Order: sequence, then structure tokens, then C-alpha cells
Amino acid sequence: MNREEIANAAKKAKEARKGLSRAPAAARSEVLVLLAGAARDNVQRILAANARDVKAAGEKGLPGSVIDRLLLTEDRCRGLSQSLLEVAALPDPLGAVEDLAELPNGLLAGRMRVPLGVLAFICEARPGAVVEAAGMALKSGNAIIVKPGKESRESSRVLGELIGEAVVKARLPENSVLVLADMERGDVAELLKQEDSIDLVIPRGGEGLIRFVAENSRIPVLKHYKGVCHLFADRFADLDMAVKLAINGKANRPATCNALETLLVHEKIRGDFLNLLAPELVKNNIVVKADERGRTVLAPLGVKLAVAEESDYDNEYLNLTLNLRVVDSFAEALDHIEKHGSRHTDAIVTTDLERARTFLETVDSS
Repeated sequence: MNREEIANAAKKAKEARKGLSRAPAAARSEVLVLLAGAARDNVQRILAANARDVKAAGEKGLPGSVIDRLLLTEDRCRGLSQSLLEVAALPDPLGAVEDLAELPNGLLAGRMRVPLGVLAFICEARPGAVVEAAGMALKSGNAIIVKPGKESRESSRVLGELIGEAVVKARLPENSVLVLADMERGDVAELLKQEDSIDLVIPRGGEGLIRFVAENSRIPVLKHYKGVCHLFADRFADLDMAVKLAINGKANRPATCNALETLLVHEKIRGDFLNLLAPELVKNNIVVKADERGRTVLAPLGVKLAVAEESDYDNEYLNLTLNLRVVDSFAEALDHIEKHGSRHTDAIVTTDLERARTFLETVDSS
């Protein structure tokens, strides 16, 4: 796309936001129901386009983590449809007045929830994010420009067409959602200059993309660089629960930003817990980068092991590699997360309510 085309797209979205912000809540929910139905009824069309993207990614030798994020299946399409229906059923986020109070001069002052305006959503690889971003924007009365990753161009083009059709059927402004599937990564810099039309930029992808957006945007950016996510198995943990959470967190979707990267284990449960965990690590082909105390227990149990260097605890692997560290105390676990965490997703497994509450209050995680 050239400079003029990008500027025109931003202006179209700005014009659309006027009507969208005034659209009734019923219409902003109806469009999500229509889109959910379209995603369900057109699943073969979506999967055919996605197959072309996946084939191209394989031919280019892209890593497995990227291909996993790129891949759509019938189950994932059903999940997209279901998530749209769940968002549609949520209460209207707009119009509510909070903290209304009478000032000494008799004036009533409060805060009303209103749309942000026009969003620019820039993502990599994962085509489902196109639908999710569009759904959240429409529900909240925001127009949105979506720049999908080139890896998902074919999938995103089809999804963009389905979104556009649902918007028209719901009688919302035609340009409420613009999916710019043909925009190249080099065009992003031009999009980031459209401060007269765009109100907020949301990049979702690798750290390189997010840093590029943050450093080059004239528009406010809502950013998060990476997801170094932790699970702490406390000394008072339910061990079976901790095993299930650790394996699910690492193996369910390892290529996503909320996948588990570091497992912290309290010394008091080290032997019992790791002996329970080891068969599941083996079954799921998980490679564990562990400290010496962790390796001592896991080495005889057939687990694929490597030595954990201090720098490893800052890594977002996005694959079946898991860091493991044994800690001597609750405080040491909190210190580790403070030092190495990315403020994304962190959890504790414990039956001690007070420790759970302290963890939630102390750990700065979204």
C-alpha cells in the first residue's frame, strides 16, 4: 500500500467511528453473533485459505512455533465463534457513569465510559487475533484498522471479508473494521504517522515488532514486550493440581504468549512433586532447563534435561522448553518473579489462602 492509501484508510475509520460510537448496544452485539455464525458456516473456506498460508510458511522454513500460531483448525474456528458469542452476551461497556459525586458548588461530576475512537491493531502470524480484535472493538464502539502478519495474509483476507459482511448486515458503518491484509510490514511506519485519525495503537507479536512500533509511533501505544510466565508450586500446593497446571501451561499451546516458561518449586515438596511431574514431562516431550537441585531429582527419571543458565530465566521460548528452579521460600519465589517476570501471567498453586492473597497482592502481573 502507498502513503495515500494508508492515510485514506485511517480517514475512513475515523469517519466510521462517529456512527459506531452512537450505535445501539443491540447492534454492537448483533454484529458479533452474525460474525460467529459466519465463522461457523464458512469454516471450510477459512481452512482452505489457512492451508495456503501454512504451506507457504513451511516452504519458507518458518519455525514450528510460528506455524502453530498460524494454524487454524475446525476446533480453533469453533473456539473463535464461541468467544464472539460470549463477548456478545457481556453487558454493554459504554454509557455507565462511575464515581458520580456532588461538588461543593452543587455541580455533579463523574466519569462516563466512552469509546477510545480508532484503534490500529498490528499483529503477527495468528489469524484468529484478527477476529478477536474486531469483536472486542465492535462491542466497545471502537473502529479498528487491523494489519495482520504477512504469514496469515490469505486467512486474514477471508476473515476480513466475513467481518465486513457482518458489519453491513448489522447496519453499522461500513468501515468500522478495516483488515489491511495486503499491507506490508514496511508500511507500518506510515500507519504509525496517522495521529490525526488513529487514537491508540496495539501491537501483538514478537518483541522486535512491538519495540519497532513503540519507537516509531506518533500515536499512544498499548504494549507488552513478551510473556515470561511463571507457575509457583508452593510448599502447601495440591501436587496433582500443580502437575496438571504445569503440563497444561507448557504443552497445551506452547507458542502463545501466556504459555508457561518457568516453573518454581518449593524445596519442601521438591522430591514428591518432581517425581509426580516427571512422567508427564516425558510423555509431552518437554525439555527442562533446570538448576542443580531440580536436575538431581529429574535426571534418573528419563526427563530431557539441560543446565539452566541465569539468562535462561529471561527467555520466552514459545516451544516445549521449560525452565525449572527450586526455591527455599515463598519470598524467594516472589523475588525471582520480580527479577525475571514480564508482568504478563503468573500463578501460584497453594492451599494456604493467606499465601495466595499475598501472591496476588505482591506480584505485578496482568
